[in-house]
Amino acid sequence: MAKAAALAYKDEATVAATAREWGFDRVRHHHTRFTPPFPLEDTQAYTVASDKMIITGFRGTEPAQIRDWLSDATTPPYPGPGNTGYIHYGFGRALDSVFPAVKEAVADFRDNDQSVWFTGHSLGGALAMLAGCRMYLEEPRLQADGIYTYGQPRTCDRLLAASCNKGFKDRLHRYVNNNDIVPQLPPEPAYTHVETLHYIDASGRVRASMPLLGALGDHVKGATADLLAPAGDALRDHPVKQYVAALEKNLV
Repeated sequence: MAKAAALAYKDEATVAATAREWGFDRVRHHHTRFTPPFPLEDTQAYTVASDKMIITGFRGTEPAQIRDWLSDATTPPYPGPGNTGYIHYGFGRALDSVFPAVKEAVADFRDNDQSVWFTGHSLGGALAMLAGCRMYLEEPRLQADGIYTYGQPRTCDRLLAASCNKGFKDRLHRYVNNNDIVPQLPPEPAYTHVETLHYIDASGRVRASMPLLGALGDHVKGATADLLAPAGDALRDHPVKQYVAALEKNLV
């Protein structure tokens, strides 16, 4: 799923070719452009299908492009999926722009009772989570069997988070790499995360849980790994390739 999230950053030809290599014979691309002053230039995603599973991968964006508007706590709330709670305005607009096409693709491709999966990194992770929640609350026949996000920002209020925690339980997996800055935005308490967390420590080990003191020490360890640029760890930990590499390391 991490590789599928990384694939969302590639061009359409590469997505299609890679999907075929993975055994997915059907591919559909989703792309919407925005006009100023909306902070995002576009939203991109893809849906691929085999006779056993369907994956929708949402593309993210770089920290320098997303950080400023994610930090804005005054952003107006946007109605959450199924009118449950509220979400960040930018996420809501971005998801609305591609969700009808994603829903149509999943419905068209699901002709053999395939399992359904959503994935994404950074902004793409937020969209993957919200798309999965929206399917669960509005289109339960197409609800996801699993949602995997990497470096996902905070997306919603506590009401929607509680609904997702209840509805998905062990099916929602949120990965955070050590000091990655994006999962720390937008600021609390306006926005929050779902409960499920897989933490990648400074040594690259995936942990299902981390005691508070241990986490603090690990954050310091990661931040001081490069003594010449300790503050840069928050950005160095964010690229999707770091997540893919860490997860591959844990498979050994």
